[in-house]
Amino acid sequence: MSWSAALRDTARTGLTLDRTLSSPKRALRGAVAAALVVFPTLALAGPSLATSAAMGAFIAGTATFQRSFRPRVSLALAAGIGLGVSTFLGYLAVGVPGAFPVLLAVWAFGAGMLWSIGPTGGVVAATTVAVMLVVVQLPVSVPTALGHGLICALGGAVQALVVTLWPIESWRAQRDALADTYAELAHYARRLRQDPTAHVDPAPFIVARHAAALTPWQARRRPPELRGLRGIAERIRPTLAALADPKVGAAAEGPERDRAREILGAAAEAMDAVARAVRTGDPLRAPRSTPALTLVPREDGPALTGAARRSARRLTTLLRRATDTLEKSDQDTVSSPVVGQGLARPPLFRVVPVAWQAVRQQLQPHSAVFQHAVRLSGVVTVSYLVARLAGLHHGYWAPLTAAMVMRPDFAQTYSRGVARLAGTVVGVAVSTAVVQLFDPGQWLSAALAVVFIGGAYLTLRTGYAVMTACVSSYVVFLLGLQSGDPVQTAVERVGLTLLGGTVALLAYALFPTWQTARLAERLAEWLAAAGRYAAAVLTVFGDPSGQGAREVRTALLDSREARSELLQAMERADQEPVRHSAQLPELSRKHIDRARAAIGLLGRSAVLMEAHLPAEDSPPVPGAVEFAEELRYATAIAAAALLIGQPVDFSGLREAHQRWEVRLAGLPRDDRVEVARAGARLLMAAIGDLEKAVRPRRPVPSGA
Repeated sequence: MSWSAALRDTARTGLTLDRTLSSPKRALRGAVAAALVVFPTLALAGPSLATSAAMGAFIAGTATFQRSFRPRVSLALAAGIGLGVSTFLGYLAVGVPGAFPVLLAVWAFGAGMLWSIGPTGGVVAATTVAVMLVVVQLPVSVPTALGHGLICALGGAVQALVVTLWPIESWRAQRDALADTYAELAHYARRLRQDPTAHVDPAPFIVARHAAALTPWQARRRPPELRGLRGIAERIRPTLAALADPKVGAAAEGPERDRAREILGAAAEAMDAVARAVRTGDPLRAPRSTPALTLVPREDGPALTGAARRSARRLTTLLRRATDTLEKSDQDTVSSPVVGQGLARPPLFRVVPVAWQAVRQQLQPHSAVFQHAVRLSGVVTVSYLVARLAGLHHGYWAPLTAAMVMRPDFAQTYSRGVARLAGTVVGVAVSTAVVQLFDPGQWLSAALAVVFIGGAYLTLRTGYAVMTACVSSYVVFLLGLQSGDPVQTAVERVGLTLLGGTVALLAYALFPTWQTARLAERLAEWLAAAGRYAAAVLTVFGDPSGQGAREVRTALLDSREARSELLQAMERADQEPVRHSAQLPELSRKHIDRARAAIGLLGRSAVLMEAHLPAEDSPPVPGAVEFAEELRYATAIAAAALLIGQPVDFSGLREAHQRWEVRLAGLPRDDRVEVARAGARLLMAAIGDLEKAVRPRRPVPSGA
């Protein structure tokens, strides 16, 4: 994609408006919490401390709107603490000549590195940089600096208190994540009716797993209907695939295929009903098609046999278990404590070591997070120094704009840059006009600031431009208590916004972090993860009594995460103004697409075998463990070859498969053996497709 096309698309994305609003009740709650901080502080301590209090309340409230499955109280407290520390240090550094730019550079670098723990941490950390730039003024004493820091943190504490006393949709994010999983399974079942080899979207499963990780406080208060359903969904997924696949399930055509389609359609309606019940909390309403799930056919109707019948029986059992879970939860009036269930999420005070370890892993020059942190630190510091050297009174707007615009990838940075400029111009113009025409006093300015805080919360989902307009107006009203010409002030702020945004966009253009250059790395990671997953499944066939089932689940999650990261990288790469051939001389985009399809077939083969895992007391399939080890080793070596641009070689794995086939051919006919053989053949077909997909476009020099 050319630069002109990339800039056009990102600008269009940044200015796109969505009529979907955030929750009005939650927006009102956030504005009320800000008012509870701003007005008492204004009455008791004056406008300076009121500004710090408002900043703390606003940013802490913004943290509670982030896509996170942690308790909103902990998010508000963490944001408040970070804001208090940044404010205190900022005030101290301003009093020492030359110290503030150094602190700003270090703090901005740390904020950029916090993207390693997730988008929520990165966004909140970037706002602490912005707050540090806004609230610091002339040199003050240490007690005064401490007071500003405590007041800023108080805003976060009040937000946490209001969230606790006024809970709104406390489990909405978890409900939506689990409901989306069952909705995707229903959609997957319908796709399988037409395409027996269709793939399931892994994104809802990944989000649901993150949502299922609970802190001890959440585990004691979790609604009953959110317990156990995710695990059932994970088992439904391979069962649907095994029923639909013509190689290990129902026949490709004929009465058996018609019966399989009927069962898949009925299962889709049943899972839609489960999704609605989970999302709304209402009692489950069984669909009219539920009787179609029984294995007893209609008069003169088709019947399933063999592996297809076993898959249908397992699907019926799992769906009945899901409905029983929901119907039982309807009878529970109080959520009892849960012990030893679900995934553990450490409490907030125990996250620091985990976060530090994540940051340490990204402290490498080739890391995208590290490059973003360096870029953010340099841009924010340069913007601040340029504005200071120019003698601009409101110079903080330039680095503030840069801090809020920059993201680790091209598309978000440029789309937010355009939206930030448009929103700031509109917000500053409107708010400045109000100040000039009506000359509001301190109390009315504070009230207008609170109103625009609520507007910013309400428009979080409408597009960054609208929210930025609300935020700009809120900042203008907060800082409008000081004397000065409002028109000149507005012109300065718009100009500085242009300066900060331009420096940020130029910095990314000169020091980019292209996702295109990382596609081969993401592809290799997925190949290795898919190989581990398939090997773990085969190991269970060779050793049913071992701990293989747990390894299968871990390997599946790793493969799912790796595939999701590749898809996200490809989506972002499509928006970048670089040629794929320039960044990946050995692999064109066509090569990557073909390799992705081959690895997807490799993973799907493992899914089909997982649907027929033998019981712990089943006899082992001879040679399965040895072939699994060979598969794990071969895919790991192939992943390394992709990283360094060398051709992959699966000749050793192919020989191992031939030896295993000869060994299995002499065994008596058995369902376990037949499933393992069919799955291994699919695996080798995927391996052959992968070899063709990543074949170099030009000969590899000898001795390379």
